[in-house]
Amino acid sequence: MEPYFSRLVMLALAVSAILLQTPALASPECDFPAIFNFGDSNSDTGEHIFQELLPKADYFSRALYTFDIGQNDLTAGYFLNMSTDEVRAYVPDVLDQFKAIVKDIYDQGGRSFWIHNTGPVGCLPYVLDRLKITAAQVDEAGCATPFNEVAQFFNRRLKEAVVELRKDLPFAAITYVDVYSVKYSLISQAKKHGFKESLRACCGHGGKYNYNMHVGCGGKKTVHGEEVYVGKPCNEPAAWINWDGVHYTQAANKWVFDQIVGGSFSDPQIPLKLACQKRLK
Repeated sequence: MEPYFSRLVMLALAVSAILLQTPALASPECDFPAIFNFGDSNSDTGEHIFQELLPKADYFSRALYTFDIGQNDLTAGYFLNMSTDEVRAYVPDVLDQFKAIVKDIYDQGGRSFWIHNTGPVGCLPYVLDRLKITAAQVDEAGCATPFNEVAQFFNRRLKEAVVELRKDLPFAAITYVDVYSVKYSLISQAKKHGFKESLRACCGHGGKYNYNMHVGCGGKKTVHGEEVYVGKPCNEPAAWINWDGVHYTQAANKWVFDQIVGGSFSDPQIPLKLACQKRLK
């Protein structure tokens, strides 16, 4: 491992905070603004068992803050029976919340940000299984075109937001990473990249996409009065792109990381190891 990485502190922030703060999507049961994983659990009860392991104060200004944003923000609207026009309409609100979060981190001393756009949500088993699409709306890769178009719309607006943030935060190094292109290439050319399955979940149960929202990975069903384990993983997870219908497998995530770490899909085009060394233009 390069010396640089031995010093780098990666802090992945839960951008679910955006969903919690967006009125159109927020649940009345979750009226708190954000969730941070800095205690010994998501809801630290006060024991602070691992308090001594918390990062030192200066780490926060030296860290690279990583955002992977968009998938949950977009699909949440569809699962609330919103139309595509309605989903598009709340994207500006989502991105306003996102910019506010980045600015808040900046005000607290954060200076380096690595921002991933959203992937092709129309290629995910849980989207393909749960949302209605017609045959004409399916592309050559088997993905749902309408949902991928919304993802691309979101990404264009996200890139505009990044440009605004660079103007507003003069001492910040902000890198925009085009994860969408990498993931779509992986899914649409799975065999070329060494994968056997592109749209079906490795760990799941039943249906065209091996996904069932009621019986997920590790799930059980009652058969003749007995619980039977049916949400089983596939035999070769490393050959599958999707793990449980929602998330990518470890092998697929590694493949994606290997493509983006060098900076070829970044704006500006610099490798990850240089993403927090100086201001980027």
